[in-house]
Amino acid sequence: MTTGIAASRPRTSLPRALARIALGAFLLVAGISHLTTNREAFQAQVPEWLPLDADFVVLASGVVEILLGLALIVLPRQRVLVGWVTAAFFVAIFPGNISQFVTATDSFGLNTDLARGIRLLFQPLLVLWALWSTGAWRDWRIRRSSTSAER
Repeated sequence: MTTGIAASRPRTSLPRALARIALGAFLLVAGISHLTTNREAFQAQVPEWLPLDADFVVLASGVVEILLGLALIVLPRQRVLVGWVTAAFFVAIFPGNISQFVTATDSFGLNTDLARGIRLLFQPLLVLWALWSTGAWRDWRIRRSSTSAER
């Protein structure tokens, strides 16, 4: 017998579950590359105005990506919370992408304004991916409609 939020939360579909696991795998690979092969490339994306050491930012964000990736894969019962946290993380790192565009910083083969601009368009898609694949957006809509129905 389940109680509380879990009892009212709809089960996730296979496409959503696969998308959540794929996002988790993507974050794991990206996080590991922060700590290893792409460390310098990620450092180039840290905005100069950020009052933190670029290497620290890259290492910390890599660890966060690894933890989020693992959480997306191994904590399906917490998927809604993990979805919101993952979406917030993607929003938090967006200024780095904007900075790379504004300062025309070459990194990851993004050596034109067009390439850097196209990359900016993918960040909102990552936010949507996190919210859809975890059911976070659906859960919020259900809660909102049930709350307004109770009024």
